[in-house]
Amino acid sequence: MNQNTGVIIGVAALVAVVLGGAFIYMQGAPSPTATSTPTGTNTDTTGQEPQTRTPGAPVANTNANVSPTDTTAIVVGGVIPNGALTSYWYEYGVSGNLGATTAQQNIGSGYVQLAAPAFVTGLAKDTTYYFRLVAQNSLGKSTGETYTFRTTVGTPAPVGNAPTAKTLAATTVTRTSANINGEVTPNQAAAKYWFEYGDSANLGNVSDLQSVGDGTAKVAASLALSTLAPATTYYFRLNAQNQFGTRSGAILTFKTAGPPLSAVPVVTTLTAGPVATTTATLRGTVNPYSAQTTYWFEYSTDSSLVSALKTTAQRSAGAAAATVSIETNISGLNSNTTYYYRTVAQNSSGTVRGELISFKTN
Repeated sequence: MNQNTGVIIGVAALVAVVLGGAFIYMQGAPSPTATSTPTGTNTDTTGQEPQTRTPGAPVANTNANVSPTDTTAIVVGGVIPNGALTSYWYEYGVSGNLGATTAQQNIGSGYVQLAAPAFVTGLAKDTTYYFRLVAQNSLGKSTGETYTFRTTVGTPAPVGNAPTAKTLAATTVTRTSANINGEVTPNQAAAKYWFEYGDSANLGNVSDLQSVGDGTAKVAASLALSTLAPATTYYFRLNAQNQFGTRSGAILTFKTAGPPLSAVPVVTTLTAGPVATTTATLRGTVNPYSAQTTYWFEYSTDSSLVSALKTTAQRSAGAAAATVSIETNISGLNSNTTYYYRTVAQNSSGTVRGELISFKTN
């Protein structure tokens, strides 16, 4: 077996492993024709998810294994985005000065390492090239090690293109769950897809990779999300990848139904009525916010509600997620007297008091 044949077989196996599993770290041994020039800025080879969730600069790991043809090369490195939207590209050239770059591709914002493939074209036959992987986000830039590969003579370029990924609207959205959707076209090369999602535009959560084959037709993609926070806006997008590159759909949003869990009730105090010489009807509204809630009224002839404070009996306002009207009749009042009162409600999350208003008996 000559060197070039060894490179192609070794890299074909590597690509199959990288694109066949979720979040695989590409650590394979250098190909027979690859040589290392340790000029990179990163040395992390764990491929494991970081213990912290503090966003930071990405990590770029160039992989020495390359699949070259006469005028092209498939390169596959790895990038850890580290919590901020990250793009990657390759720098390459016929000397260590490099000089050329591939197009930038999005790789997401998760905390696990993802494959970062690219298809380099327009190369000269039987020529040695230097290359390295670069990744960048809003928090910094990372450059992997520089390696070399040599193009072949008599090896045609592979058939296929990078996949397409289109994010579609979320469906079946409830208070704590939703289905996020999209569609992928593999474009004649074995492709996988994954979703990113989170409660900010930085996304941050990454789903497992799912295979969609190597066809030319659109394939539906979906992911069921659960344990979401109620009344919260979520951002999401679909990503797809094959040996030719990585593509990302648009970032879309959906909002889970409200109200939030364990929210304190919301109350208002309304004008009393009817009011007579010694009686009155105290009125207000309560929103229990989905927790069992009780309400009562506080009233007094003292505008500070410190002295002569009286309270009505506590009553249930239920556990609805909507505003309900409440009222209580009081008696034994003094005639021709101004009274001050307010609505009070309480559930497991706390006690709230409405605004203080007044009425005058006849």
